[in-house]
Amino acid sequence: MPGPIDEAVFDDLAERTLHALEDALDEVEGLEVDLESGILTLEFDDGVRFVVNSHRAARQIWMAAGANAWHFDADPAARRWTSTKTREDLWACIKGQIEEKLGRPVDLAAR
Repeated sequence: MPGPIDEAVFDDLAERTLHALEDALDEVEGLEVDLESGILTLEFDDGVRFVVNSHRAARQIWMAAGANAWHFDADPAARRWTSTKTREDLWACIKGQIEEKLGRPVDLAAR
């Protein structure tokens, strides 16, 4: 990320992203999705949970899935989030983790 983004810009982008993820993930069979107070919880039929949340102080979206964690920086111009470690896009990362957990492909188009 080139530099820190304004808090209002971050809040707007993070909120829109989390709501879009909620809408897209709600269509995935075998997954319960709940978004509350900036925390998106994905619960699988076996009780395993993944958590995706906005972290205002760091101006990032954080994700925890299994024993792994990611931090995603915002690119407001491109309206996307990129992993600080892997440079992977947030949507692609979530899709990959869900597919690995479910053992099947899922259709998860960014909206």
